[in-house]
Amino acid sequence: MTDQATGTELKSSFSDLKAVFINTSLKKAQSDSHTALLMQASADIMRKHEIDVEFIHAAEHQIAFGVYPDMTEHGAAQDDWPKLWPKVLAADILVIGTPIWLGEESSICRVIIERLYAMSGELNDKNQSIYYNKVGGAVVTGNEDGVKHSSMTILYAMQHLGLVVPPQADCGWIGEIGPGPSYGDEKEDGSRVGSTAISPNATPPS
Repeated sequence: MTDQATGTELKSSFSDLKAVFINTSLKKAQSDSHTALLMQASADIMRKHEIDVEFIHAAEHQIAFGVYPDMTEHGAAQDDWPKLWPKVLAADILVIGTPIWLGEESSICRVIIERLYAMSGELNDKNQSIYYNKVGGAVVTGNEDGVKHSSMTILYAMQHLGLVVPPQADCGWIGEIGPGPSYGDEKEDGSRVGSTAISPNATPPS
């Protein structure tokens, strides 16, 4: 890949980077998640540049609400966040995906943001913020207004915690307001709603 202005050869492989996508869909199974399909489109772009990508489907885990690193120390019967945190810690890129409900991000999305906040007092081995040099992004789906609002909430939280939020670090898809098809639903002709790039047999990431 070459810089068109200077002719300088640009880096095209980023195999030393890791991205973690946290899907905060309310659906228990990731295979049913429209948000996961749109997140997959973003992940595919990263994979083309050899970035290591991992998905976390939050609803498949028992993540307690609260603002402490381990909520079992504060009354929760179970908390899977401590075992998920090392995956987030190892990531260079963190992307949070959410559906829109009543114009807002999902309740699970708020829990994830609060748990990220719980870790913000930690420091890395250079005595810097634990989120130093990490980059954040957001993916939003729904069939009602709220893409920009939900992205704003997620990205504000990320930068407040210490992640870097580059320009245009969010994407979203919404259908017509009210009941109707969601991103990735199959249409009568066998194609998928929202993108010609989605094959009829497409499934969310495992």
